Amino acid sequence: MNQPATPAGPLPDRAWFERPVLDVAADLLGTHLTHRTPEGTVTLRLTEVEAYGGADDPGSHAARGVTVRNRSMALAGGHLYAYRHLGLHTCLNVVTGPEGEPAAVLLRGAEVVSGGELALARRTERGVVRQERDLARGPARLTVALGAGVDHDGTDLLDAAGGLELRVPGAGPADGEVRRGPRVGVSGAGGDGALFPWRLWLADEPTVSAYRAVSPRRR
Repeated sequence: MNQPATPAGPLPDRAWFERPVLDVAADLLGTHLTHRTPEGTVTLRLTEVEAYGGADDPGSHAARGVTVRNRSMALAGGHLYAYRHLGLHTCLNVVTGPEGEPAAVLLRGAEVVSGGELALARRTERGVVRQERDLARGPARLTVALGAGVDHDGTDLLDAAGGLELRVPGAGPADGEVRRGPRVGVSGAGGDGALFPWRLWLADEPTVSAYRAVSPRRR
């Protein structure tokens, strides 16, 4: 299991998050997301994300406008949008763009670089962990390992009181290290990889989740 480490790199400012969603999504790869709680601290290195826009993105929760459920997507970039998927799992997103223009990046996969024992304890409370790479491999597992939940919806990453911080170590991944493809489990035009190749991941990373196309509904 990994050893405790201090996250390296600077803290981004609001302008870093208020850029177009695909730009932020690409630059989130390789960043360190840390959550400090009374039980301990876990740091993740993000390896896989998915971008979601607003009204022009048929795969987005905001495709039909801002609602009570997705209103955090319309906050200023740098806030979090957390929601329950199918009533079972919490998914964590980083909001991008200016306030009032909903867009967010789903955090799909990560490597646990610090706080591995705590991450493992959290994960084994919810199910079986077969390999270390599976600790934060997939959006639901990532959220559990980090110790986040729906109560973090609307949290501002720029406010230290929230216990969560993002740091951007180094210059980020080179263009050749980033892969792009269709989003997972998105139906219709939003799941078309030619139109929306908005799932981004780091090449050759074992913590990247397996791609699964949306399952057709049975009649």
